[in-house]
This record gives sequence, structure tokens and C-alpha cells, in this order.
Amino acid sequence: MSRNIRIRGNSKVIGTVQVPGDKSISHRVAMLASIAEGCSTIQGFASSADCHATLDCIKKLGIAVVENNQTIEIHGRGLRGYQPAKLPVELFVGNSGSTIRMLSGILAGQNFQSIVDGDASIRRRPMKRIIEPLTLMGATITATEGNFAPLTIHGNRLRPIDYHTPVASAQVKTCVLFAGIFADGETTVSEPELSRNHSELMLKEFGAKIETLRATNKISIQGQVELHPVAYQVPGDVSSAAFLIAAALLLPDSQLLIKNINLNPTRTAFLNVLENLGATIIRENITLRHMEPVGDLRIFFSELKTEKEGMVLSGDIIPNLIDEIPILAVIATQIAGRLKIRDARELRIKESDRLKTVTEGLRAMGVEVDEFEDGLAISGKQTLKAAKIHSEGDHRIAMAFTIAGLLASGETEIIGADCAAVSFPEFYELLTELCGEGTIIENPRNEK
Repeated sequence: MSRNIRIRGNSKVIGTVQVPGDKSISHRVAMLASIAEGCSTIQGFASSADCHATLDCIKKLGIAVVENNQTIEIHGRGLRGYQPAKLPVELFVGNSGSTIRMLSGILAGQNFQSIVDGDASIRRRPMKRIIEPLTLMGATITATEGNFAPLTIHGNRLRPIDYHTPVASAQVKTCVLFAGIFADGETTVSEPELSRNHSELMLKEFGAKIETLRATNKISIQGQVELHPVAYQVPGDVSSAAFLIAAALLLPDSQLLIKNINLNPTRTAFLNVLENLGATIIRENITLRHMEPVGDLRIFFSELKTEKEGMVLSGDIIPNLIDEIPILAVIATQIAGRLKIRDARELRIKESDRLKTVTEGLRAMGVEVDEFEDGLAISGKQTLKAAKIHSEGDHRIAMAFTIAGLLASGETEIIGADCAAVSFPEFYELLTELCGEGTIIENPRNEK
């Protein structure tokens, strides 16, 4: 049964926090560790329900996973070492699009049949984008209407391909690269714009033979190369931190320090946009860990504004901003100027139709917003009024409108707020610590 929360507005955030481990990195390191030869140790693994769905799947595939406080051990058995207790193996990914799309690349190279399913949200999300390349590589995959979960994957000895993804999607790119590990020869994947590059960096960390041509967004991987285990420390998730960053920027007298955060350039478009709007965000103590830049962020309340003609976000920047667009829309209500977002059609097929749910939520709070087939436009500054917001089971909607509730006078209610646990189980607890008791009412983590 879902739970609701109420948020009292006109607050501020002050303090120092660490956000949970990066969700994108956690998925990938768990999957690759499961097919490496030996025991990998992972510190700071994401607490999200999505990432624990990935762990549940590799356990069902016969991989030993030992969780000990902040460290996880994954005892990999090599490229074809999966030993499911029964066949066909039935895997459930919950709400995790990352799990079903990326793990399918590995399952396509196995010599058994897998059935991969998820919740109602997963069954609405398109899978043809991974079915097509995996079929070209020699796997046999059946799906509802040829496009939707559950997926039945008949693994095979895979052949290499040269594949251009029709959309810039890190999940699709990763799926093809993971399948390429099992192919006889060199598999190449390219994309129209560069998406987040955690897979390329991590494959090198595990010893894969992989080359990246940045000028053409083309990546090549040599198949049949055994992977070695790693000791990996996962940094904090900048996409989760985005909600706390927004609160600190928008609420007067706020000061926030976020420690140990992932600052990979393919993930910091959100920070870059905010800085261009006049945000005071100081990046400190930056180091390179596992080829990923990691550092601290110091954020202060800021008056944000666009140039006279406004700001338009479109094209190449959108793939690296896609998760942050819901909270960016909330921020846009407080910017002096007009912010327009285009080429974000991908948001229509996330956990909810995020363009629609963001528009409906903002309008419920009295905001004037233009909705396009591929984006939104909002002119600020606007005054938000308290409202009842339906999360539609979408974690980023629940968290974005929680921050909107902090800006509104009165009490805003989030229906189905506990879906935040999909990516950020500690969200309401941390926000309460930063804003003070009484700001978040009926905290779902503490309800009996």
C-alpha cells in the first residue's frame, strides 16, 4: 500500500550530507562482477530498490552475493559461469529499466533460456530498441507485441555487429557492449549523441579490450576476453543529489555541502546549466577514482536568471540531462526569465509520462507551463501554491514535487511518495535533517 507525505513550505536547507551510491554505476559494477573470474568487492553500492533488483537477478543466476555493512562481495564465475537453480530462469526486475535492458545483453550470450519481467511500469516501456541489436547478434527474443516485457531470451553464441543506436541511450549502448563481450570478434556501437559513459570506463576497469573514438561517438569491444575482479568504490549519485541541490539554490538562507559525489562530465549537464543561470555551486576536492571524477559540492542560495531572450535546452545536452528535467522544471518556476526544453521525447516513456506528469503537477500548483510533444516551456518567477500531487509511481516526480512543496505556502501532499525508494530511499530522512523537524509530515520511512 502506497503512503503519502505532506510538506510544509517556506523552509531552508542547511547542513552536510552524503547521498547514496550512484545508481548507474552500481548496476553496471554488479553485472560485470557477476561475469568476472573471481570475487569483486564493492563499497558504497546504491541503496535503491532498482539496484537491489539487479543483485536479486544475479543471485537467481547462481552468483554468490555477500552483503556486509557497506561492502558487497560478488563471487563471479566467468563469462559463462551462471548456474540457475532451474531452467528457464525467471527474473523479476521490479521497476528497473536499467536492469532489464542491460542484463539482457549478458543473457543473450548464455546457453540457456531466461524470462525477464517487471512491474506494470516496466511492461509499458519499449524493449524493441534492445531486441533488434541482440537479434542481429544471434539471440532469439520474444516479447509482448514484439516490444514489451516479459522478454523470453534464448541465449546463443553471438556474432559481432556494427550498430548505430537510433536514440542516444546509455542503456541500449551498454546492452550491445555487454553482448559484445560474448561475441566472436569485435562489436562496435555508436550513437547520435554521447550518452553517459560509465560502461566504457568500467569495462576497462574489468580488463575488457575496448576502444572509444570520441569524435564519432563510436565504441568497439573485443569479444571472448575474460574479465578480472575489481575492488570498486561507488561515488554518490549526482542525479539523486539534484533534488537537494535545487532546494539549496531556491530556498533563501540555504547552505549545503554534498560530499563524495560523481562528477563525470557526462552526468554534470545539470550543474552546468544551473551555473549558466547564475547558481553558486563550488566544486571541491576533485580526484579521479576508477577513471570517474569524484568530488564535493558546496551550494548556496542563488538568484537565478536567463539571458533576455531566455534559455533553450535541446539537442546534444538532453541525453545527459534527461533524469534531471523534472526537478529542472520546478527550478524554472523560480528563474527570472523563460526556460524551454525540447528534444526530450524520451521522457514520455519513463516510469511515467514525465512531460505530462510534470505539467499536470505544476499546473495544480498554479504554474503557467507550455507542454510540447517533446518538451516544456516555463516562464518565471511564479508563485507556487500548495496542492495535492500524484506521483504516478514515479520516483523523480515524487522528489521533484517534494522540493516544489518546500517553495509553496501551506501544505503540499505527495500521493505515493514512497516510490522515491526506487532510487533514493533516504530522501525524506535526509531532507528532514536538512530542513528541520515538522517540514516533512508522515515520513513514509518511519510509519508503522
